Amino acid sequence: MTRTHPRTWTTLAVAVLALLCALLAQPGSADAAAGRTYTNPLKAQKGADPWLEYYNGNYYLVTTSWSSEITMRKSPTLAGLSTAPGVQVFAPANANGCCNIWAPELHSFNGRWYLYYVAGQGVADYGGTQRMHVAESAGADPMGPYTFKNDLAAPGTDTWLIDGSVLTVGSSLYLLGSAFSGGTQNLVIAPMSNPYTVSGALSTISTPTYGWETSGAPVNEGPEPLHHNGKTFIVYSASYCTTPDYKLGQLELTGSDPLLASSWTKKSTPVFQRADAAGVYGPGHNGFFTSPDGTENWIVYHANNSASGGCDNNRTTRAQKFTWNADGTPNLGTPVGTGVQLAGPSGETAATPTSYTFTNRATGKCLDVENGSTTDGANVRLWTCNGANAQKWRVEDQGDDTSRIVNVASGKVLDVANCSTGDGADLRQWSWLGNGCQRYRLILGAAGGWVRIANANSGKVADVADCGSADGTEVRQWTWLNNTCQQWQITAN
Repeated sequence: MTRTHPRTWTTLAVAVLALLCALLAQPGSADAAAGRTYTNPLKAQKGADPWLEYYNGNYYLVTTSWSSEITMRKSPTLAGLSTAPGVQVFAPANANGCCNIWAPELHSFNGRWYLYYVAGQGVADYGGTQRMHVAESAGADPMGPYTFKNDLAAPGTDTWLIDGSVLTVGSSLYLLGSAFSGGTQNLVIAPMSNPYTVSGALSTISTPTYGWETSGAPVNEGPEPLHHNGKTFIVYSASYCTTPDYKLGQLELTGSDPLLASSWTKKSTPVFQRADAAGVYGPGHNGFFTSPDGTENWIVYHANNSASGGCDNNRTTRAQKFTWNADGTPNLGTPVGTGVQLAGPSGETAATPTSYTFTNRATGKCLDVENGSTTDGANVRLWTCNGANAQKWRVEDQGDDTSRIVNVASGKVLDVANCSTGDGADLRQWSWLGNGCQRYRLILGAAGGWVRIANANSGKVADVADCGSADGTEVRQWTWLNNTCQQWQITAN
């Protein structure tokens, strides 16, 4: 038998200890584990111009609606956003900006959320009347509710202005946007005296001068701030959105005055662009967010699956992690194709929801299919919450700001009996027919997440008959009365 010299054991022990220390020192070893796996897209319907925030345990996602309302999705995991209910959090009533809403963004200042958006004066107005506006939350909940706060125009001006965002440099606020001048669509900036007031003139800080900024048309738009290690960047969209060559460029603040074009240095090459091999075309109009544990940086953006995808609802919402170059600039990488399984943001601990429960505010009881029936016409009623599949529902986006509400036990949908528009018509389940009697809008009605379930055909809401509280009480449709018998809390399962 061969004996090992004691000195050899000592050397081996030191080597093992060194290896162990090296492994423990690897980046991320002490960090939270990667989040729940997900695949892009995060939003397959109305997924253009996405903005995503992570706040207090949940992600919040808003996108261009092309309509007169803004819907928001909420989920504890990135993966869950793809099936999260879309809740209408704001519908502007002011004629100056009622319709055709684009590019909403959420920003938090002084304990409130501000919802920045672009809207015009007509449902089909894609030109002259599109302007920036802002709504303010009632409190600290990103879901709102929101009320209109102000039009965002430079004093004494009224010009086409889109893609609003807010830049913070030191203690100063600036409005970023995109406007026309000199035959090109340019990035502009203006000082703000508070989150809802523009206090000075618009200044142009970038025009499309490189060839990669002029595919289809000379365009700079969608400016989004990014801060890292004392550096300030603006990542923006370039070229015409109808082309597969829509892409992202980068400005860096290298001067002292953000209002001066000379203070910004443009990178000569794009920082994020089409990836034909992955089937990704026209990636652009992005936002940024951090992982729940604060250790990772992520980009959210829209893109098409084909070169002919265009500038409409073919665009879907996607997200992926990015890193930083040695010089402190962002390395956004290459767009990842849809359907590729990816690790979610680090620090996610909640499970991804698979269904939702509707709990009535007045009674604390749940929306329930009678006896868990699977037949057409089975009654939908109020019942003590018990976690049964008869009380679990999937909320499935129909691409028109409405959803169908599908019972997990039966696979059938919430339906108004005989497509009635009258008060008192029964709510039941029925096989999916695709009509307006089976489509609903979830409309935020009060702080705390209370919604009304409004039928798309009748405009009437899910109501507990006579405000009863007994198990088995009918749930019917009724004119909106703004009482607690008509308000429901959506809870993830």
